[in-house]
Amino acid sequence: MLESEKKILRINMNDLSVKWEEVKDEWKHLGGRGLTSTIISEEVPALCEPLGPYNKLIIAPGLVTGSTAPSTGRLSVGAKSPLTNGIKEANAGGRTPQKLARAGVKAVIIEGHRKDKNKWYNIIIKKDNAEIVEANEYHNMGNYELIKQLWEKYGSKPGIIGSGIAGQMLLQGAGIFGNNVENSDPGRFAGRGGLGAVMGSKGIVAIITDDSDGGVIKPVNEEKFKSATAALKEALIEHPVTGKNGGLQNYGTNVLMNVLNEAGSLPAKNWTLGYVEHAVKISGEATHERIDLAVEKFGDQTNAQYAHACNPGCVMKCSMIVVDKDSGKEVLSPLEYESAWSLGNNTMIHTYEDVVELNRICNDIGLDTIEAGNALAVAMDAGALEFGDGPAAIKALKGVAEDTPMGRIIGSGAVTTGRVFGSNRVAHVKGQSMPAYDPRPIRGIGVTYATNPMGGDHTAGYTIAAEILGIKGEVTDPRAIDKAGLSRAFQETTAFLDSSGYCLFTAFAILDVDAGFAGLVDSYAAIMGEEFTVDDVTKFGRKILNLERAFNKAAGMTNADDRLPEFMKTEPLPPHNVVFDVTDEELDAVHNSL
Repeated sequence: MLESEKKILRINMNDLSVKWEEVKDEWKHLGGRGLTSTIISEEVPALCEPLGPYNKLIIAPGLVTGSTAPSTGRLSVGAKSPLTNGIKEANAGGRTPQKLARAGVKAVIIEGHRKDKNKWYNIIIKKDNAEIVEANEYHNMGNYELIKQLWEKYGSKPGIIGSGIAGQMLLQGAGIFGNNVENSDPGRFAGRGGLGAVMGSKGIVAIITDDSDGGVIKPVNEEKFKSATAALKEALIEHPVTGKNGGLQNYGTNVLMNVLNEAGSLPAKNWTLGYVEHAVKISGEATHERIDLAVEKFGDQTNAQYAHACNPGCVMKCSMIVVDKDSGKEVLSPLEYESAWSLGNNTMIHTYEDVVELNRICNDIGLDTIEAGNALAVAMDAGALEFGDGPAAIKALKGVAEDTPMGRIIGSGAVTTGRVFGSNRVAHVKGQSMPAYDPRPIRGIGVTYATNPMGGDHTAGYTIAAEILGIKGEVTDPRAIDKAGLSRAFQETTAFLDSSGYCLFTAFAILDVDAGFAGLVDSYAAIMGEEFTVDDVTKFGRKILNLERAFNKAAGMTNADDRLPEFMKTEPLPPHNVVFDVTDEELDAVHNSL
């Protein structure tokens, strides 16, 4: 199947209709975030209520996703965010991205509202066929049980994504879950921006995708594609971060816990500390050791694993399967850096089992772990919970599914939690809480947080590689880097990556290996059969960013929204005792000069 043969699937919840549409000419070169943001810009009123009938949920695999290219199984989900009130794209791996692409789906557009709010639905997608089926029996079901039942009912090892209990409750901290390769965990999340609540507002429990009648996405230019993907694969496999036995394969994304802690930029105790001695207890190295011990103790009876792929065809394999130390049975897949930080270091909970349980609860009810961890930390800072009290935090998170007042508060996100408990130390931008890199010592990521269209989001312009690890083996003095220019370049490149379907972590290799970057770009061109070069990447990314910023402006946002919280400019962060000192003028120059 060629990319040009794919179609748009439009689901209208007003009349429960399904319609297949040809792809507009101006959409044909787009995928992933480029397509979700374009459709939102064209079809969603900027001033609409995010959980109302005029918002739309767009689901689109990356343009190269579904091909044989390495590490390209990514899915973009877009809508107007109930958390930021602006445009949002959230990104995930799992089974669904490649399944959708190989079933011939360019994008799914879900619009309207069901007439009967007491009815819930699943959407079943196959090649050239889709249906909406009543699914009340699955409403309010935990995600672990849900994916188990749907896997058994529909066969063919489908991709499954859904709203989760939190999304069905319309809580702003809700993400959209996806099942992993083995269907053992619903932890592949398009977590950010409250998009699970948008899906829940449409009355949708789950979307099940079967590609058994579809086929692999083939390039128009096969020779170019073959040489390009070979160059990219070599760059990924040989790189010390992304490659075989490298940092990501050995320790997962949580390899960053100790790195950021030693750099004094790991947020702790609701963003009041940059270094904590006990962070090592919940680090990637700690998980690696536990997996080794489980394999030694239980042998073939355990599925404990590092170097685990989040989607078929990924060569970086930065995921892992965490097991119970007493039984050797799986309890979570994976424990990511952001989750371990937000639910652990930020709350000062350093008991490994408590952090894993908090993560598992989030996966089961459909909460974004970053938003949930920040909300818990704000509640602790305000005195509603105790820092370091794992059992109390577990009880609070379980309260979401139980519909307790505390559960409702935490599930609504960090900003709402701060308002309820009267706290003004809430680390957020545009209403979305910030991830696991304190911008006071790492200013470039602070510029990204402030100025990207999505709110506090590291994946929108991941400057950490350049600021902490350096590029091409050279570590530059962080104070000498043009933070505005660095963030702008990363934001533009990331908008392209999110559109292609390639994983963000390919950036570690392609920044260091020119042939790898060229291979990634050439594979994109080969899929389309069009001319597209490395020089076109920033132009492509800039176009997407301009669309997104125009939507936010129409929604009422101004430069005043492109700011970090006030306390980060005035409260020095130990141990380096620095503040975020990038000026407002520098922040405004990131985009406004273009």
